[in-house]
Amino acid sequence: MKDIHDHDDLSQCRRLFLRDYIVPIRIGVHDFEKQSEQRIIINIDLYVPMINNTPRSDELSEVVDYDFMRESIRGIVSQGHIQLQETLCDEIMRQMLAHPLVIAARVATEKPDVYPDCAGVGVELFQYKK
Repeated sequence: MKDIHDHDDLSQCRRLFLRDYIVPIRIGVHDFEKQSEQRIIINIDLYVPMINNTPRSDELSEVVDYDFMRESIRGIVSQGHIQLQETLCDEIMRQMLAHPLVIAARVATEKPDVYPDCAGVGVELFQYKK
């Protein structure tokens, strides 16, 4: 199987990333999950063609700002309880691909505190802009 970075469409892209962003959120379908917030670890990769993300004057306005990822996540989680990680992951992806410069993204969410016998459970999604 091909690695996502081997795709020709991404060969001329800059990959921006947000790693291990820990967000307290109300998420889950079980009653005990609805009582309090849980930690979610979010990882995002954004793929932006270098032609659209190469600064010529060393100015923030010439690139995709990392704050875009964090602010999008904060907006999603501030809307209230989410039942499924799939729903959270899909909404983050929708907002990442809505950015006009992003052509592809990878979004992963993980609940590290659900089971005592594993590091975490999660969902990952990779999509090209349609």
